[in-house]
Amino acid sequence: MSSVASSPLTAEEFAQRPKPPDGSKEELVRGVVITMPPPGFDHGACQMRVGGLLDQHARPRRLGRVTMESGLITEQGPDTVRGPDVAYWSAERLPFDQRPRGYPAVAADLCVEILSPSDRAVDIAEKVREYLERGVRLVWVIDPEDRTVTIHAPNQEPRVLADTATLTGGDVLPEFQVLVADLFD
Repeated sequence: MSSVASSPLTAEEFAQRPKPPDGSKEELVRGVVITMPPPGFDHGACQMRVGGLLDQHARPRRLGRVTMESGLITEQGPDTVRGPDVAYWSAERLPFDQRPRGYPAVAADLCVEILSPSDRAVDIAEKVREYLERGVRLVWVIDPEDRTVTIHAPNQEPRVLADTATLTGGDVLPEFQVLVADLFD
């Protein structure tokens, strides 16, 4: 992960930046652009699988919307914009008639981070903290290498599910359930 030296950017200015031509991912952390290498194949396959499963559940039930790598403002003054690998906004938080330009003004209900070999535990912990402090109701940290999902929710200890366990959406995504192993196959 590297930072690009410049004057602090706002979330609005960050949203107007062109995408990096090399496919790398950027986030804004307290006004500073942080560049990360593009994720590998396993990460991308898991991201598509998780996003697809969530979308297949939420869309027909009109529960909400699922995005992949859409920005989410987690702090302001200076601004921080994170790009969770997958995010879900319920229709209650982000009604279907609202199509935000830039980043939604409301927190997502669920954020999913999929670990890559280049991720540092301290950086993932910081993202999880920011998501929960912003009002995200549920955070899943998925580890394709260990085939586990760590579930984070406000005022609760994290729970780790192995690949033989069933992951549910709880009250955030009613009736959603999937065998953890199915996130990786």
